[in-house]
Amino acid sequence: MKPEPAPVNPDDVADLALATIAEAKFPTLATIDGDQPRLRPVSPVRTDGFTVWVASLRSSHKTGEIEANANVELCYMTQGHDQVRITGVADTIEDMAIKQDIWDENPLLRMFLGSVDNPEFVLYKVVPNRVRFMREWALDYFDVEL
Repeated sequence: MKPEPAPVNPDDVADLALATIAEAKFPTLATIDGDQPRLRPVSPVRTDGFTVWVASLRSSHKTGEIEANANVELCYMTQGHDQVRITGVADTIEDMAIKQDIWDENPLLRMFLGSVDNPEFVLYKVVPNRVRFMREWALDYFDVEL
């Protein structure tokens, strides 16, 4: 028997998408390596609505891929299979006040990198240009109004 997803009221799409992000917590991040897509789980260091900050190491493949092509997509999925896809551009944040604020909020950054001015610390802000929500197995995305 085919699963029947709960219906979605279009007026609720933004709230459903935000609830999915809150529940899923750890999205996968898609980048492009030449002509090869690359996908990896990430742990956002800050989320504000549909804008997501992700830390990286300067020496990581992810950083090189984003430097070559800043177009990325984040995908969140709950255990119930609701999905949110955030398509956007990963902007490199150089502003030390923002980096310090995020640094102060994230003990894991401090544990792994030692100091906010560690040259390995790279911070990206993924600014969405498209957000889509899909209810479990519906196979139909709803665009979230930005």
